[in-house]
Amino acid sequence: MATQHSRSAARLMMAPAVVLLLGWMLIPLTMTLYFSFKKYLPLRGGDLGWVGFENYVRFVTSSAFWPSVMTTLIIVGGVLAITVLFGILLAILLNQPMWGQGVVRILVIAPFFVMPTVSALVWKNMFMDPNYGLLAHLWEFFGAEPVQWLSQASLTSIVMIVSWQWLPFATLILLTAIQSLDSEQLEAAEMDGAPATKRFAYITLPHLGRAITVVILIQTIFLLSIFAEIFVTTGGAFGTKTLTYLIYQRVLESQNVGLGSAGGVYAIILANIVAIFLMRIVGKNLDA
Repeated sequence: MATQHSRSAARLMMAPAVVLLLGWMLIPLTMTLYFSFKKYLPLRGGDLGWVGFENYVRFVTSSAFWPSVMTTLIIVGGVLAITVLFGILLAILLNQPMWGQGVVRILVIAPFFVMPTVSALVWKNMFMDPNYGLLAHLWEFFGAEPVQWLSQASLTSIVMIVSWQWLPFATLILLTAIQSLDSEQLEAAEMDGAPATKRFAYITLPHLGRAITVVILIQTIFLLSIFAEIFVTTGGAFGTKTLTYLIYQRVLESQNVGLGSAGGVYAIILANIVAIFLMRIVGKNLDA
């Protein structure tokens, strides 16, 4: 049992890390809030004084705000659907005994460690290029006209690229959950004559409930700030402008730090709303 002295010593040793983390989070947040109430144009006059909530009103009433929010949610929803569905299938497949199982698992997980900009460039040039891409040659082989992926199916292309990056993460979490499943339950159900589909629906899938909610929560937090893939591929054109990309345009392209900071506050609010909603789901599953 820990004594009062040991608890005090632990708090003292943890204090520097806590202070560093708080500073790491609070200083940028404070600066964002500060600039969101100012008209600050670095290349067009600098600090032009306080404007109150004008930046917030301008940002939320701009014609690009709600479309960017919808685009963000569509991308997040599409990626989650693909990664969870195929993550479950891959996890079940990788859990089966096979030759070179360790190597196969490493190859499946490898895309998660590729930088977003690199993976986006690979997909853009090697797969989705309408003239020299692998998909274009595949289409031509079957006698079909190559698809201009980044212009004709822009949102689909972004969802495919991001799903390829995050599928290994979902697979790894779900594979770990499957490996913790008591094999005796499956064996007993099989001996009772339950088909594979019912064993999956009534034993495996409920067991994966907590892992699925964790995957959804973690991925959503990161996917709400998706930027690099869009910057490298479409540049926000063809209906792929997310909220994060809109903030980038306001700050760097329009050189309006105040307006971009107000957008950053909206992004924080949106992320917290989604996180609270998902945490309620996670809490219910963890308590079940």
